[in-house]
Amino acid sequence: MKKILIILLSVIAMLPIAAEAKKKQAVAQFAETTYNFGKIAENGGPVTHEFEFTNAGDANLVIIDARADCGCTKPEFPAKPIAPGQKGKIKVTFNPRYQPVAFNKVVTLQTNGKQKKVRLKITGTIDKNK
Repeated sequence: MKKILIILLSVIAMLPIAAEAKKKQAVAQFAETTYNFGKIAENGGPVTHEFEFTNAGDANLVIIDARADCGCTKPEFPAKPIAPGQKGKIKVTFNPRYQPVAFNKVVTLQTNGKQKKVRLKITGTIDKNK
């Protein structure tokens, strides 16, 4: 009887752990997290790149926020949840005007997914003569 009670209590104690393991979760899987614009003209106007991702999880993915590390970089992200298996895009626009010759900018995404924060990076050089 003691053995049965111990086994029963052990099984009951393991239930929350098993339930947590089966919890559905979103996973943002990016095709790339860094993009190099190469050489761009300072007076050529803003440049844009879209980072494509797939929700590789089994729950809806929500991009809660996207923040750039400076005012010269502007991220845009989907307002609606991305269903499992579906694709989405993060659009990042950079204005090279009055920036240093070499640039390395970071956009930090906050998500409800497995990775709570995702960092996307844009790099390149600016031709000051154009």
